[in-house]
This record gives sequence, structure tokens and C-alpha cells, in this order.
Amino acid sequence: MQKNQATSPNTGFGSLAVFMTAISTILGAILFLRFGYAVAHVGLGGLLAIILIGHVVTIPTALAVAEIATNQRVQGGGAYFIISRSFGLNIGGAIGLALYLSQAISVAFYVIAFGEAFDPLIPLIPWDIDPAVFKKIVVISLMAILSIIAILKGANIGMKALYGVVALLFVSIIFFLLGNPTNETVTLEFNSTIEGGQSFFYVFTIIFPAFTGIAAGLGLSGDLKEPKISIPRGTLLATLAGMVIYVLVAVKLATSATLDEMASDMLIMSKIAIWGPIIPIGLAAATLSSAIGSLLVAPRTLQAIGYDSILPFNNFNTWIAKGRSKDNDPVNGSILTICIAFFFIAIGDIESVAQIISMFFMVTYGAICLISFLEHFAADPSYRPTFKYNRWYFSLLGAILSFWLMFQMNWGYAMLSVVIMAITYHLITIARPEKQGLEKLFKGVVFQLSREIQIFVQRANKEDGNANWRPFSICVSEDSFKRQSAFDLLRWISYKHGFGTYIHFLKGFLNKKSHNESQVILDRLINQAKGSNSRIYLDTIISPSYTSAIAQVIQLSGFSGKGNNLILFEFERTNPEALKHALDNFSLFEATSFDVCILNSSYKGFGYKREIHVWIGEKDFRNANLMILLAYIISGHPEWKNGVIKIFALFPENQIENRRERLIQLIKEGRLPISQSNITFIPYSQEQTDRSVIIQNSIDADLTIIGFNPKQIEQGENSFVDYGDMANVLFVNTFNKKAIE
Repeated sequence: MQKNQATSPNTGFGSLAVFMTAISTILGAILFLRFGYAVAHVGLGGLLAIILIGHVVTIPTALAVAEIATNQRVQGGGAYFIISRSFGLNIGGAIGLALYLSQAISVAFYVIAFGEAFDPLIPLIPWDIDPAVFKKIVVISLMAILSIIAILKGANIGMKALYGVVALLFVSIIFFLLGNPTNETVTLEFNSTIEGGQSFFYVFTIIFPAFTGIAAGLGLSGDLKEPKISIPRGTLLATLAGMVIYVLVAVKLATSATLDEMASDMLIMSKIAIWGPIIPIGLAAATLSSAIGSLLVAPRTLQAIGYDSILPFNNFNTWIAKGRSKDNDPVNGSILTICIAFFFIAIGDIESVAQIISMFFMVTYGAICLISFLEHFAADPSYRPTFKYNRWYFSLLGAILSFWLMFQMNWGYAMLSVVIMAITYHLITIARPEKQGLEKLFKGVVFQLSREIQIFVQRANKEDGNANWRPFSICVSEDSFKRQSAFDLLRWISYKHGFGTYIHFLKGFLNKKSHNESQVILDRLINQAKGSNSRIYLDTIISPSYTSAIAQVIQLSGFSGKGNNLILFEFERTNPEALKHALDNFSLFEATSFDVCILNSSYKGFGYKREIHVWIGEKDFRNANLMILLAYIISGHPEWKNGVIKIFALFPENQIENRRERLIQLIKEGRLPISQSNITFIPYSQEQTDRSVIIQNSIDADLTIIGFNPKQIEQGENSFVDYGDMANVLFVNTFNKKAIE
């Protein structure tokens, strides 16, 4: 077993470390190299809009980070740890890998940008050399030095260097803000841009890496003494400080240089500063600090992924999780990060790299905001952050804006990133099915949605009557593991149009022994239901008699949010003893306005599920519509996809024509999938009983539906037995006539 992540006693940084790591990325290469470019292409108003939109994403993310970090013990891995412990390890791993790659690529991005700081020195070189080659030598040399520092010294020397670099960074910005315009003709023009400038969202994509400082600060979570304090404090302070500086720099640029100067000179800030060389020095400091920050953070994200054994390769998980013995510094993760950085340095296209970074960071920000929103919505009692300043609508805004901006920035990259993460999630889930997935995230959300929907449905349907009738069915049976017919019929009825509750009855008194027995039976029911892909709520009830159990059940408010309106009984044709449960308690159903269905189960079951026969007689004035509706609902289940409904009407001969027109009109107006050729009228005959006619015509039916009325209850079981070799027969009685419209 791998040891748990722990803060090393040799590190134990505080809020200042988080602030420094975050601000070094916020005030990084983009600020020095691309803010002037942005003003030239989208104007001061456009750049301020970019700053505003960027912070509408980052501030909710910072608030969400502060909130989530104060609710749980944040270990190594930063944003990955937060996402995986909220979304589940599988989706956390997919997003975590994307985050790691963006952090590793960021190292290359900032090192490449570091080479731009040497532009002013190229004319001073005494020998003839291609500027691109010179900058490539500088970049590779710097990457080699940083690699040695990261591998040999780790976080301690990196953080010490970071403090000095950030101090120099602030000095260069102050020198710039105190500088003078490049010429006296410069005037502030809020929306002026150069001719043929780039689009707003293209520029936003190039600028967005400047807003990725939040994730940089989070990456030190495993090296902090008190992450719950340091992460919120350091992250929020860096975000607010960066926003103020961004606005000041944007306004200063717009009032100190012409659009053409800003478009053509990436180091235009050096011509404005009171001492020009401080800007290349500041740029070098900014890119160096950002590169160090990313080089510190990326291996720790990868190390955390290794600790969780997310990847399909166990040996690789062990290798990347391994840290240096004295301080647990992720040396192996640093080696892999360095290799990735060198690869992208070889590519050398800073704008393409910026777009890739922006996309993956945007996904991460959106995920963090979504977690915060869903945690608020789920109202889990275990979610008790000590940071109280975030609101659910901030997080929702940040999540929506993040995912929307992805597709506005670059539709192709956005789709590619989503596809890559979906594939990664799928592969991780296949390889690690034991890891938690999306169900962890949505458990609380589904609970809240269900609760709200149930309350809404109960209120909305209070006075609905039968105008929009649908079956809310309940079945109480002690033969759950002897026969499947009642369970199958209930799941067909509740498949799409209604809601079904199946309750297993245990005779006895409630005590510890009977309760434990009921839980074992419930587990058996659930396992049994899995095989049928049912959508039925399952439960058990312990009661001293069937009548008392029925009395309890029919008073339940219903798990659907609306009271149950139909009860189903089932008995075996060769042993009608269970039929007495329905007959003896019929007065209870009348008192509570329940529709009653009694299923006569045959050894033939439901046959091949091809034909449903509905028998309508002259005494079925109330029952006819419910019988037809039930046939329609049952035939809508996939297991009855090849089934047809046939209606048989048994009336005196002098009523047949009148009844035919009414029934055909009912079928048309109700838009029921019943062909007129499948409606058969049979004249009533004194020579044959109704039962014999039904057996003669429906002997090969897979389900026969017959109506009954309360008077037949008084006759006892005789009305419901003796159907010979027919398949299952369903007897239906409705309390109120149902409308078919």
C-alpha cells in the first residue's frame, strides 16, 4: 500500500506561497507581451471587457475554490484533488489528466516567452546569429537549468527563487505605470482598433492564460501547513490584486502608445517605462516565475493521480506517485513534466500553445464552479464549508460562462478537449470500475430534484381528477419469489406512463429479527429487479395480517409524489387462496377510491406477448376506458413491441351498431393504435355464458383483460376462476370512469 499524501515538515508553506505562485502566473508573460497587442486589435474597451469576462470566470472559481477547500481536508493535487473528491475519481481522473497536461505545457509556454525578453539584446551580440536561433538557445538553456533545480532541490529552492522573482516583477510594473507616453500625439480612444484586427474571442483566447493563476496556487495544496486557510486567502488576494493591475496596465497602454506601436512592438511597455530595460527584465522575471510555478504544480497534480491509482497501468501509477524519501517531492513527476515541456518547446508556436492551455484550464474552472453549484443544490449536511461568502448563483454563472466561452474561443479545440476527456473517462472507467464515477456527484442532486418534483406533483395534481389520469400502481404480495407475473405486469404498467410500487408482505410483528429479515428480502428483490431493467420502487412491509398491511399501504402518500390510485392483486389459477385478499378487502378500496386489478396467473404466463384481448360488455360502462388504457400502456413496453390490441365487444344484437359507432369514435378521438379490423362485436347469446365465449375467442391470447363490478365481489371467487387453459387474465374495476381524449 502506498503511503498517504502528507505535508512534509520541511515545507509547510502558508498563504504567501499560494499568493506568490498565483500572482506569478497572473502577472506573467501575457501581461508583458500581449496586452498591447490586445488594445491594438480590440481596443481599450475590448481589453477591459476581456478582463471583466475573465474575472467573471475566475472570481466565482476563486470563491468556489475557497468554499470547497474549507469543507474538506485538501491534500496534494490541488484542483485535481478537489474535483476528484467531488465528481468521483473516474471523472476527476479525466479532468485531472487534462489539467496536468495544461500545467506541463504551461512550463513550455512561459519558457518560450522568456526568450522574447532577449529581443533588445540581439543587436548587441558581437557575432552574426539568427535571432530565432539565439532565442532557442536561451530557451533550451533556461529549461535545462530549471530542470536541474526541480529535480535536485524541489519545492523549497523553487519557492525561495519565486519570492525574489515576484518582487522584481512588481518593481517592473511600477516603473511602467510611472512612465511617459511614447509621443505627445497619443490620445485615449476607447474603442479604436487597427484596421483588419483579430476577432474579440481570438484575442480572448490568447489573453486567457493570464487568468490561470488560480490553478497554480491550488497545486501547492499538499505542501501547505493549513490548506483550508492558505488556499482561500492566497487565491482570492492574488485574483483581486491581478484584476486591479490588469486594469491599470490596460489604461496606461491605451494612453501612452499608438495602436500601430502596440500592434507591431510586443515590448512596447519598455518604451513607456521610466527605465526601459526594466521591462525585458520584468518579462524575464514574469516568465521565469510562471515557469517555476507551473513546474512546481504540474508534478504534484500527477503525483496525486498516481496516489489514487487512476490510470490503467499499476506500475506507472506507482512510479508517478513515488516521492523523494526525505520530503516526498515528486521527482518522477518532475521528470515526465520536463520531457513534455521540452517537446512543446521544440514546437515553439506560442499562440497555438496558448490556445491549448486556455481550453484545458477553462474546463477545469467550469468543473470547479459546477461542483460548487451542485453542492449548494444538493444541500448535503456533510457540506459545511467555513468560507461563507460564496453563493450558488456565482458558481452557476462561472460554470455556464466557462463552458460557453470554450466554444466561443475555438470550437474545434473545445470539441477535441471534450472528446479527449470523454474517451479518457471511458477508458478509466473500464480499467477501474471500482472507482467512483458520476453517481457520486449526482446522488445529492437527484435527491433534491426528486424531493422538489414530488412536492410539486402533489400540489399540482391535487384537483386534477381523472382528466389526466395515469396509473400510480401498487402491489402487495407474499409470493414475490414464487411467481413473476404480478411483478412483470406492474413494471409494464409503470414503464413510461405511470409509477409502480411493489411491496413484499411478511406476516408477523415488527422487531429486530423481522426487520433484518425484511432487509434481506429487499436485497433479493432489488437484485431480481436488476435483471428485468424495471422502473419500480421496491419495499417490504411487516404486519400481523394481510388486511392490516393493505390498510397501511393504501394510505401511503406514494413515492411518486402523488397518492397511489390502483392496486394490483395476483393469484394462481390452480390455487385461488390468495384471491381472498382482494375480495375480503374490497370495501377498503371503495372507501379510498382505488381502482382494482386482479391478475389470474396461468401456467402459460404471458405467452409470446403478441396479443392483448380486451373484452367489453354491456355492464362495463365505467370499466371500458380503463381497460383500453391499460392495454395501450402495457403494449408500449419494449417486451410487447410486436403486440397488437384486439377489442371484443359482447352486446345484445340490437345494441351492436350503436355501440360500434361509439367505440370506433372513442378509438379515433383517443388516438389509440387499434385498427378497426381488430374490433370484433359478438352478439350476446342466451345459449352461451360470457366466460365460454371469452375462452373460445381468447384461448390463444397472451393477456386477456376483463371488467368486473362490485356485485361480482359478493359472489366470491366464482367470477374470477375457471378460465381453463387461457394465458393470464386481468380483471379490472375502476372507481371512476377514465377519460380518453
